[in-house]
This record gives sequence, C-alpha cells and structure tokens, in this order.
Amino acid sequence: MDSKQAFSRTIHLGVASFAFLILFGCSQEPKEEEKAKRRPNIVFIMSDDHAYQAISAYGGPLADLAPTPNIDRIAKEGMLFVNTLVTNSICGPARAAILTGKYSHQNGFIDNTIGSKFDFSQNTFAKELQKAGYQTATIGKLHLGDVPTGFDYFDILPGQGRYYNPQFINQDGQYEVEGYATDIITDKTIQWLDSAKDDEKPFMVMMWHKAPHRNWEPGPNELGMYENVTFPEPENLFDDYSGNREAASLNNMSIAKTMRLESDLKLREDPPASMTDAQKEQWNAVYKPIYEKFQKANLSGDELTKFKYQRYMRDYLASVSAVDKSVGRVLDYLKANGLDENTIVIYTSDQGFYLGEHGWFDKRWMYRESLRTPLLIKWPGVVMPGTINEDLVSNLDFGETLIDIAGAPIPADMQGKSLLSILEGKTPDDWRKGHYYHYYEHPSEHDVMRHYGITTDKYKLIHFYYDIDTWELYDLEKDPSEMNNIYGDPAYADIQKELHQELEALRDQYQDNDSINQAFIEEYKEKVKKNPAIEYWKMSREEMQKYFQQNREVEAKK
Repeated sequence: MDSKQAFSRTIHLGVASFAFLILFGCSQEPKEEEKAKRRPNIVFIMSDDHAYQAISAYGGPLADLAPTPNIDRIAKEGMLFVNTLVTNSICGPARAAILTGKYSHQNGFIDNTIGSKFDFSQNTFAKELQKAGYQTATIGKLHLGDVPTGFDYFDILPGQGRYYNPQFINQDGQYEVEGYATDIITDKTIQWLDSAKDDEKPFMVMMWHKAPHRNWEPGPNELGMYENVTFPEPENLFDDYSGNREAASLNNMSIAKTMRLESDLKLREDPPASMTDAQKEQWNAVYKPIYEKFQKANLSGDELTKFKYQRYMRDYLASVSAVDKSVGRVLDYLKANGLDENTIVIYTSDQGFYLGEHGWFDKRWMYRESLRTPLLIKWPGVVMPGTINEDLVSNLDFGETLIDIAGAPIPADMQGKSLLSILEGKTPDDWRKGHYYHYYEHPSEHDVMRHYGITTDKYKLIHFYYDIDTWELYDLEKDPSEMNNIYGDPAYADIQKELHQELEALRDQYQDNDSINQAFIEEYKEKVKKNPAIEYWKMSREEMQKYFQQNREVEAKK
C-alpha cells in the first residue's frame, strides 16, 4: 500500500442503536478511570547508534546476513518510516530533542562535551503524560548528565554505562548488577510492566538500550555469532573525499585511521575489566584465537582496513542481535498478558550511524547515514499493518505525538509536529517539505565541523562554519551517497537560491541564527578551558590535525 494512501477508522452505528439513543437519551459520560483505561499504553524502545542499514525491514545488503526478525515484526504489524531525520546527530542532544520537542539551541543541550547537562526543570513529554494521568518510567540509558524528572520510576545507567555487569542509578542510589546490559534492561522493563499493567492508569515506559554503542561488545549469547560471515563492503569504504568536500576530508572518524585495534576491535589479550571470571573465559574462547591470528597476519594498508571493517561489522551486528531479541521478549510479554491490542510500540534509535560508508563509523554529519534514523510504530486498530511512510518526519515530532495520543494539549513552545494523522494514514496537506539540522560539537575528537542545513526529498544544502566557511549542495536523486558537492554549479543556480531561501525561513521558524551560534562557540571555549587534558579551543586547525595524528600513531603502536 502506498504510504500516502488514506486509511481511517469508521465507527458504524446501527439504526437500532441510534433509535435507542433517541428514545432513551445518551448514556452517562464514562468515569475518568474508564477513559484512562481506553487510552493506549506506550512502550517506547530506543537503541543507541542503531543504523537503519542494520534493520532487515529496511532491506539492503545486510538484511539477509544479519536479520532483525523481532524489530521487523513491528513493521509487519505497523508502520515503517523511511525518512525519519534527526535534528542533531549525537547521543545526548538527540535525546534532549526527543524529550522536549525542541531543537538543541532551544532546550540548551547542544553537545556531549564535559560539563554538558540537561536541564530537567524544563518541560518534557514525560511530564505532560504524567499530567494526563499516565504512569511513566525510564529504564536503561538516558545519558543526560542528571537525575531525571517527569518519571514515576527510573532505573538508568550512569553516563554511557557498561555492557557487562553494569551499574544502575534509581531512587535509592547506585548499584551494580551482574549480567549483560541489554538483557538486564529488558528484565527490568518487563518487571516494571508487571507492576504497572493492572493499574487503572495507562502506562508509558522508555526502554532505552546502550547497545549498539561503541565499542560494540556482544553479549554472552551472541559472542562469535558472525565469525563465519563475510559482510559486503560499502562502495565508498575507501572514499578519498574528493568532489569538493573539504569538511569531510578533515574527519577523524575513519575505520582505517581512527578505529582502535585494542578497545574497538578487541585485539588484545585481556577481556574487559568489569567481567567476572566466567565471563572472561567465555570471551577469551572467542577473541583470543582472533587476536592470535591477527598478530600472525601482519596486515597493513587497505588489507588492514578491510579486516577492521569485518571485525567492526561482526561485533556491531552481534550487539544488534541482542537488542532484537530484547524487542521480541517485550512483544511476547505484551501479547501473553493481553496488553498488545491496546499498546503502542515504538522502535527507534537516537540517530543513525555509519557502517563503513565514506570509510566511517560514528555519526554527527548531516549526510544520509547519520541524519536518518530508524522509526517503526505499531498500534493495533489504528496503524494499518505493513504500511510504509515516506514523509519527512523528525525526532522532534516524537514527544508531540505521544502527548497527542494521550489526548492532552501539546505545549505551544514545542517545535515538532504530531504524527497522529500520519499514523492514521492521513498526511496533512501542510506537512513539512524541508527538515532543519544543526550540529555543534567542534572542536572534538572526530573533527566534524559545526554545520547546519536543510534536507528536502530531492536536495540537501549544508553550511560548515566556525573555523571553516564552506557550503555543500547535493542532488539526492542523482547522488544518493553524497559524493559530489555541486554547490556553485550553474545548472543548479535556481535550486541553490531557492534552498537558501527555504533554509533561512526554517532558521527563522525555529528561532536559530548566527548570534546564537557565536554564543555557543564562546560557551564551548569556556567549558573546554575547564578541561586541562585537551585545550582544543587554543589550537589552530593545523595544530588540531597534528594532535589527532599523534594520537593515531600512539594507538598504532599498541
């Protein structure tokens, strides 16, 4: 079915029933608790750095080799969004945008640098759901630098958290749990659902996973699961960043030069220190032979990059497999407890991720793989199963959607749009035609320049600024991999002019401007002054490049 095809539910009232109402009058209004019971429960599942390329429902070369059957169930029973874009492709700011329905410059959480902390005194969709009568909980990774508010219950990882034997923070303090983070977070979520399911209030729980965040440590049930699989390399794995792409050429996030052999690819003798002896033994059984074989191979150049890519994919996709099993456990729980018919299940990631495209891992860029994030939603009786939606939607829209579904008024200062009509199969005529993006964390370890821009269904215009001042324009139909910057090409002069106008209109709409940019730059300099380890703010671009090169050389000698 076409994503734009209308789909709505019609309630048919029989003639006899109508006559009954006329003769005997309307029944009394249902009690408030009865109304609340009919409102859908919400299970909001989010992983960290889960690329849409690694979800088999999205197709692509990995679909058959590393399927995600449980996440795919959400698409089969609901709606798959193929154009979900983020506002700022980095963990904390993405989460802040989701919670507040506001861009980074409005909610104040613009980057993950030392000292960044989300202001939980501001309004969030969770607080609005509480006011609307929902039970609310957040379990797993929050990564916003403070104790959350707006939740009746929280049980979260401190900061990034650990994969093995992680620590958690709840209302009683910090403690450690033996096991694997993905499994533990799932257990905790199901335990909370057990406590909430019989309450008269509807519930909203955020099960937010750490996986598959760097450094991609597979769980005990997934160790070695892809060791006999060779994954296809992206066509631009050896991107040379030609094509008038200066900003991309300055990156420090390549598999070839940046990815660490010891910590990222586990090519070392000792397992993670947080493991128990039994966990270490299981780990060594898989990774010790890999390490010994690698030492004998003495790889270099392109062959080393190819090897690193395969190791990266095997660990990353094994980490994803545990998340997929987690989704399956939750879906099965909902069905077994009679909750599935009145529960919305959402699956997404905080942003997209590079799986070797442009030679990269990580995120941050406004280019396709990190800008676009997976989104799958099932809602029995509302969302037509197997629907594919192509509208430009944003992670800015998630909070507004949940508030709207709860039947509560959406705060006027939220900047996204509710997806409720789209979920019902009725895309509004005035739905957005362009999406605004803004990334701030520079100077930083991956050397991704500050930039903002606009994406439409056909084109992308980006401005890189601060210690660089360049523009990029891409024809997304002719150049979907964004390899050739056509900014300044006379053949695109009219389109370029129109995109500049549309970009400025979006900046006005979202109240963003160059003065705010400069204020954030000055604030960034002050934050980094307080970190004596790396005073990026004092470095020229050349000094910074030298610094990163020295780091790479140190890593290469390990």
